Amino acid sequence: MSDPLIDFQGQPAVRIQSPEGAQATVLLHGGQVVSWIPASGGEQLYLSADARYGEGQAVRGGIPVIFPQFEQRGPDRSLPRHGFARLQNWEVESVRTGREHAQVTMVLRDNEQTRAIWPHQFQMELTVAVSGHQLDLELYVENTGKTVWPFAAALHTYLGLRSLQHVRLEGLMGRHFQDNVHGQEGLEDNPEKRFAGEIDRIYAQVGDLRLRDGSRVLDIGSDNLPDAVIWNPGPDKCAALADMPDEDWEHMLCVEAARINAPKTLAPGESWVGRQSILLNA
Repeated sequence: MSDPLIDFQGQPAVRIQSPEGAQATVLLHGGQVVSWIPASGGEQLYLSADARYGEGQAVRGGIPVIFPQFEQRGPDRSLPRHGFARLQNWEVESVRTGREHAQVTMVLRDNEQTRAIWPHQFQMELTVAVSGHQLDLELYVENTGKTVWPFAAALHTYLGLRSLQHVRLEGLMGRHFQDNVHGQEGLEDNPEKRFAGEIDRIYAQVGDLRLRDGSRVLDIGSDNLPDAVIWNPGPDKCAALADMPDEDWEHMLCVEAARINAPKTLAPGESWVGRQSILLNA
């Protein structure tokens, strides 16, 4: 395999392109997707113009990989917020181009840094594939050690928007949610969820979602990631973020495929796979 690396904001990254012209760019830092451009249509992900890059920096936007805990909810609350996978340097396992798609597989294994804060052995693989108007993500986790351990995981997808006030999100009706802004729980009663500012909710047992942003339509599916996190900082919290322009809360929405409410436990030799797909329909 020839050297697939490019420079992205001073960081090593891989850019894949399908025969039809669909592209994705993935940083080695965090194994983080920072760009997805379908074969027809512009950039679909949000990436902050003020994002910080470098060792130990969480990059604001794209699709960070959350493992082995979500936020500081556990299952190991001693770990850094959102775990450590998004802060580690991943390796390129393979890059392939087929007749209709292109894909890259990134790998992260336990190392001295991870074992110092989480004393377990593991291997993770993130496969990113583009074809036509679709982005597919597959997260693979294997317990390569001798002890049993639980984990939470999420694909923290930042979607770019023309305007938050025009967005409608379908598919949450009747789903139980935890509202972290107001400290409440409930059932979603709106078939077309609308947004006016800050939201931070975890929805349980979510199926397929459809996001409408004016004439643009994104179909969002997941497998083995049963929870959905819907997040936007709103104007006040956005203004307090050093790595995000003050007005950008109007141009992004996180729709994250996650396993939070029921963490997965792996015995030695066991593995798990979770997937998310996004299809541009407009």
